[in-house]
Amino acid sequence: MATIFTRRVIAYFIDFFVVSAFMWIISFLLSIFINPHGTFQPYNYLGYIVPIIGLIYFVYLEKTKQATVGKSLMYLQVVSRNGYPITWIQAIVRNLTKIFWFPIIFDWVLGKIFKSNDRLFGSFTKTMVVNEIQY
Repeated sequence: MATIFTRRVIAYFIDFFVVSAFMWIISFLLSIFINPHGTFQPYNYLGYIVPIIGLIYFVYLEKTKQATVGKSLMYLQVVSRNGYPITWIQAIVRNLTKIFWFPIIFDWVLGKIFKSNDRLFGSFTKTMVVNEIQY
């Protein structure tokens, strides 16, 4: 069985593809409504859609389902350190670095520098990713 870190990396790549699919669909629909004559391509809107969709995706699913699609497929879930589901504030703060790819790497490196077993923002919010509880 792979380590939690390996499964988290795989889950992040799965989530990247899920969010990318949402972004392309929404960008295409926005381009139809905003510019019906088709002079701009849908990818022109991705710069605006990426942060919004990414943040909504991670925050909503981690708060309501305790896991994103990728984490669910890897049998992981996000919980507060006290064992309870995370709050909306915890979900928002822990996912701020997932807006673009570079901050998540920076967040992980700082977490390792400060001897945290998790990302730095995970430590700030007192949340952790654990193996999914089997019922």
